[in-house]
Amino acid sequence: MYTQLEQRGMPRPPVNVSTLAKMKAEGEAIACLTAYDASFARLVDEAGTDLVLVGDSLGMVIQGHDTTVPVTVDDIIYHSRCVARGLRRAFLVADMPFMSYSDRHRALDNAVRLMQEGGAMMVKLEGGAEQIRIVEHLAQHDIPVCAHLGLRPQSVHKIGGFKVQGRDEAQARQMLEDARGLEAAGADIVLLECVPNELGEAVRETLAVPVIGIGAGPKVDGQILVLYDILGITGGRMPRFVKDFMSEAGSPLEACVAYVRAVKTREYPAPEHCFS
Repeated sequence: MYTQLEQRGMPRPPVNVSTLAKMKAEGEAIACLTAYDASFARLVDEAGTDLVLVGDSLGMVIQGHDTTVPVTVDDIIYHSRCVARGLRRAFLVADMPFMSYSDRHRALDNAVRLMQEGGAMMVKLEGGAEQIRIVEHLAQHDIPVCAHLGLRPQSVHKIGGFKVQGRDEAQARQMLEDARGLEAAGADIVLLECVPNELGEAVRETLAVPVIGIGAGPKVDGQILVLYDILGITGGRMPRFVKDFMSEAGSPLEACVAYVRAVKTREYPAPEHCFS
């Protein structure tokens, strides 16, 4: 009945918010991947992944859309529920899709659904200072939150495409200020996407909470990639920060193990995966 008490005796107990905070404090890199179904969830969990994200990236890699915008709350709940069944140790985070957190009440209702129906342990939302009140409202209701700064795929039509953010000084300063504001509002993690190395390091040094990067350089607290990208499944031109770990592996499990090892040893990301 008391599963959480029983799990404390496991050789590697399940990851939680406190685990992630401790990893940052001790300088242990946090290895994160996306997953969208139970089979791949079991695989990434077995590989030693610390955090699994049911990302709205499923709109592109699963559903075949050009952007993440068409993904719905029901889509995320379905895939999160599947992934939750395959995890034993990894911490499960679910994306809040486009316009699912346009006001505090809508955000709370949808976050509750992602946790109750989808089995998520944390929700992730995109945005800077404009989302501080949303994050604060969710945190006040004991909902763990991952904030997402830098390149925000849900805003791709507004920002004019998938491109590096924070290269000019004013934008970089604003991102640092937004990161501080989101942390103060109650964000437990900040995900930083497609920014120069120096900005990634600056955000990590500024915040007490873990900073997870995707194309944010080697000096953040952890790394995340889309599972289909590291397995060489995704077709077409890959983003600069992607590394195909399947090309030198004998199986998908070996590829995921190699990814986790590379993150933990900080061999990934290498210079060729970073932005200046």
